[in-house]
Amino acid sequence: MNGCQITSELQIVLQMKRCSLILSLLFFTVFSFAQNPLQDLLIKNKQAFGDILDRPAHYETQIIYTQIDRDSVNVPSFTSFEYGVNTDQYFYPASTVKFPTALVALEKLNQLKVIGLDENTPMRTDAGSPPQTKAFTDATSENVLPSIAHYIKKIFLVSDNDAYNRLYEFVGQEQLNKSLRDKGFTDTRLIHRLSEPGYDSLSNQYTNPVTFYTGNKILYHQGEVQSKAPPSLKLENEIKGKGYENNVGKIIAEPFDFRNKNYCSLRDLHALLQTTLFPESVPINQRFDLTESDYQILYQYMSQHPREGQYPYFDQPDGYVKFFLFGGNEEKIPDHIRIFNKVGDAYGYLTDVAYVIDLKNNIEFMIAATIHVNDNRIYNDGVYEYETKGFPFFKKIGQLVYEYELGREREYPANLNRFRNIDYK
Repeated sequence: MNGCQITSELQIVLQMKRCSLILSLLFFTVFSFAQNPLQDLLIKNKQAFGDILDRPAHYETQIIYTQIDRDSVNVPSFTSFEYGVNTDQYFYPASTVKFPTALVALEKLNQLKVIGLDENTPMRTDAGSPPQTKAFTDATSENVLPSIAHYIKKIFLVSDNDAYNRLYEFVGQEQLNKSLRDKGFTDTRLIHRLSEPGYDSLSNQYTNPVTFYTGNKILYHQGEVQSKAPPSLKLENEIKGKGYENNVGKIIAEPFDFRNKNYCSLRDLHALLQTTLFPESVPINQRFDLTESDYQILYQYMSQHPREGQYPYFDQPDGYVKFFLFGGNEEKIPDHIRIFNKVGDAYGYLTDVAYVIDLKNNIEFMIAATIHVNDNRIYNDGVYEYETKGFPFFKKIGQLVYEYELGREREYPANLNRFRNIDYK
């Protein structure tokens, strides 16, 4: 056998190995798509999302979809699928931070163990150090008095910023973050009030004096609290863009610094949702110290439509804070569909974490996503592609997953009575 033959045969063998490797990779890719229905849905419907899937770094898209299956005694199990999820990739969570803050506020109230003190007890917030502000009354409340329950109602029905700030002030920055970290939510830092430009990093460590009372009797009082230095996280891309608008309307041609801004990873938000809706499905040390009354308040307000609210009646469409399926503007959501969720929108970031149930078809699933639609990369200028790109993305992906769930076979139908009998009055 001469050298030419050896070389030729060697080339044939190498070529066969290359073909085998290519076929193996191709099989693996197809197999992976088949095992990830989320990715499969995105690929099959790619044209419906414009250029969002073609430019993942530009839009910073992250999605988590969780299938829920019940056994013969209705115990749920969870199977999650992800697209683009990266806990180290910074995004601005906006109003979604109100969700964990509400949970910790209810937990703190319970752990005080004060007789007669509950989520409906009148609450008075004083001002300590400047620029703190007072809150003695609330015109939207039935008795014109603030309370933990009423603040939580406003947080979920219309995403009220002041309501979040008052809960942040009651809990305190240090305790808020410690409670979350102790439960394993370590990709989170909640370090500032919302829509309060007068506060800097230091003043956000100081939280107001708070008093709970009934009539002329004080049930509990805490003075002004100074938290220790806030938790630090090493995250990617916290300095973003090419400019921002300052508080007096001037465009500053420098990247915007998010290092002193809130953060809550999509995985943490998703896990918080499961912990809240299915506390028995997570380890005890991940659960919040909540009562059955607390859970009922959360379930009601997380899924209630603005028009169903009383004191006040919120004149907003059903889909006002429901991004998935309804794009944030649906006038009337069908009665058999309920979405337990919390959304956030700011700086061009849109985020929603939701548990969706269909009481007519007995289906349920969880879905969370975030997307960045700020094409000019100028922050705080109010010029974002929410209506043209962001909301349509959430509406479409929600509809695709919902339709997939309608056709997905289940061994046992879900018994959703726990969420069917919520009193929305």
